[in-house]
Amino acid sequence: MPETLPSFLFDGPKSAPLTLALAHGAGAPMDSPAMTHHAEGLAGQGIRVARFEFPYMAARRLGGKQKPPDREPKLLETWRAVIAALGPENLAIGGRSMGGRMASLLADEAGVRALVCISYPFHPPGKPERLRTGHLEAIRTPTLIVQGSRDPFGSPEEVAGYSLSPAIRLHWCEDGDHGLKPRKASGRTEVQNWEEAEAAIAAFLAEL
Repeated sequence: MPETLPSFLFDGPKSAPLTLALAHGAGAPMDSPAMTHHAEGLAGQGIRVARFEFPYMAARRLGGKQKPPDREPKLLETWRAVIAALGPENLAIGGRSMGGRMASLLADEAGVRALVCISYPFHPPGKPERLRTGHLEAIRTPTLIVQGSRDPFGSPEEVAGYSLSPAIRLHWCEDGDHGLKPRKASGRTEVQNWEEAEAAIAAFLAEL
């Protein structure tokens, strides 16, 4: 267990039948515009959302140096503490990019109800051979991955060729990049894609 449990930022009704724990990506905190929009949007659809920060990001908030993300063991340790604190019985876990990937590594182990990944980093940009999909081939936890169709961490054409577990479903946001932001020429807006992602997540969780 970490020395201290992360502080939670809650949105949504305390009486909600399901809580979604959301972790941030590598570079932005839990109260970034995207994370805040997702939390408030899902809360408005009756889901209780619990946001938290990994130790390196919490240290930045306290005026520490701009350290890189913690190593995987500490990230997973933090996730395990979060799951233990919230209880896995009525809990879905996930997050943006790195935060969602870390959640995916222990979803089966933790026995949570579901996994939600926003902009999953299937591989580093420009390095499609360095896949991060091995554990996704056999994952048993019901999983939703929401991805932008222009995400350099995994395009629709690339992902279609992966051997992913039947427990995984995918939702593609049109013309979205890794932050789900579309180009102006698409006629769509970033907020439209965020709202579409939230609607897809809410519908997925409602089926549980």
